[in-house]
Amino acid sequence: MAKPLIHDDFLLGTKQARELYHGYAKDEPIYDYHCHLPPDLIAKNHQFADLSELWLGGDHYKWRAMRTNGVKEEFVTGGASPRDKFQAWAETVPHTLRNPLYHWSALELKRYFGVDDLLDGKSAEKIWKKANAKLAKLRVHDLINNSKVAVVCTTDDPADSLEHHQAIRANPGKLKARVYPAFRPDKALAVGNPAGFNAWIDRLATTAGYATGIKTFDDLLGALKKRHDDFHAIGARVSDHGLESALSEPCTHAQARMVFDAARRGRAANPEEAARYGSYLMLEFGRWDAARGWTKQLHLGALRNNNARLLTKIGPDTGFDSIGDFPQAVALSRYLNTLDSTDQLPRTILYNNNPNDNYVLGTMIGNFQDGSIPGKVQFGSGWWFLDQKEGMEWQMNALSNLGLLSRFVGMITDSRSFVSYPRHEYFRRTLCNLLGTDMARGEIPSDFKLVGGMVRNISFANARDYFGLDLAPEFAKRK
Repeated sequence: MAKPLIHDDFLLGTKQARELYHGYAKDEPIYDYHCHLPPDLIAKNHQFADLSELWLGGDHYKWRAMRTNGVKEEFVTGGASPRDKFQAWAETVPHTLRNPLYHWSALELKRYFGVDDLLDGKSAEKIWKKANAKLAKLRVHDLINNSKVAVVCTTDDPADSLEHHQAIRANPGKLKARVYPAFRPDKALAVGNPAGFNAWIDRLATTAGYATGIKTFDDLLGALKKRHDDFHAIGARVSDHGLESALSEPCTHAQARMVFDAARRGRAANPEEAARYGSYLMLEFGRWDAARGWTKQLHLGALRNNNARLLTKIGPDTGFDSIGDFPQAVALSRYLNTLDSTDQLPRTILYNNNPNDNYVLGTMIGNFQDGSIPGKVQFGSGWWFLDQKEGMEWQMNALSNLGLLSRFVGMITDSRSFVSYPRHEYFRRTLCNLLGTDMARGEIPSDFKLVGGMVRNISFANARDYFGLDLAPEFAKRK
């Protein structure tokens, strides 16, 4: 009988890699410090109707592949039945060979539903029935608990009420993971789109308790600071920003106020004005994070919403983003240095979407380590288009060559799916194979206590110690 694709030693090419994975990585909890899971579904412990809702809803990775395979939009984000959408995905899967979706799909079917069969058009009905039968007995908390998740940090707008996070804290049920919001104020920077910006300002005013509205730039700063405080009060210790490149243009309070006032009157800021205004806010956000002991995440380099026609028809975050080729080094250095010059640089994680920036970020982090904690400034894991095996290896090789891989805080899920946690397994297998191959070649010591300890730390302990979030006792006490 042929060995299934997903077996115990999947991706582990040497005996050293196998020992590292099974002995040091496999059983570590998951510290998911950046994801896009909907907190409302966690709060109500949602029950998914079927595999299509769980697996295809919101997954723009799969949607891109389906469109590329010639699947009509009706079967992607349109009105086709759940079973027909699943069939369209099943028929696409064989065409994803060498795309990480092939491995991820097989891992997810195996880990959550015990499915070893490869998904294709012919096996779809059998897998649909088997997975749905198991899914009928699972809810969101089961999916998280079964993946041994210790922490979930969702991505939350300052205008969000945080009611779902409050509900989770008040009634966690059997959920073992601690769930925290992450402060993502990107919409505060959108002065180039006055209609969207002003609608968001009105939402923020309501959430922040500004009964007469946000009328001035100082009102905006006050409302954002209040929400930052509210996030902190509910346990948040992480902020997050999605930027084309770092914002670090000189800008006075008066200049920022003028841009804000113009946007409130309906005049769109030009790119130069938007960059100055955004720079002012980003420095404020950095200072707030430092004062509160937070960690700031900068996700850099995505070129978003490329297809204007389909953006209008379907909306954002539906699979029409790509890698951008924005310059990163000068502005990023200036931003970090401005905060550091007043000793207000928070713990910071830098992520790149363009692999050309690996060595830029790998060297940049070394400029701002101050000895206060190990790895204060981090080169984040392979993100978005780089969260596949090759992209993760590129990131880890760059970090190894230029910094300290041993202090790396590890993988993020960066997903809207409750069954994407096998990406952490995929990462850990890739890490162990990388180091195991080095051991087999004699390039690093054949010392499992040394190398295995590093693997264990990267898998969980480094993130636990770096972020300092409250954990359930079974995770907090783990050595």
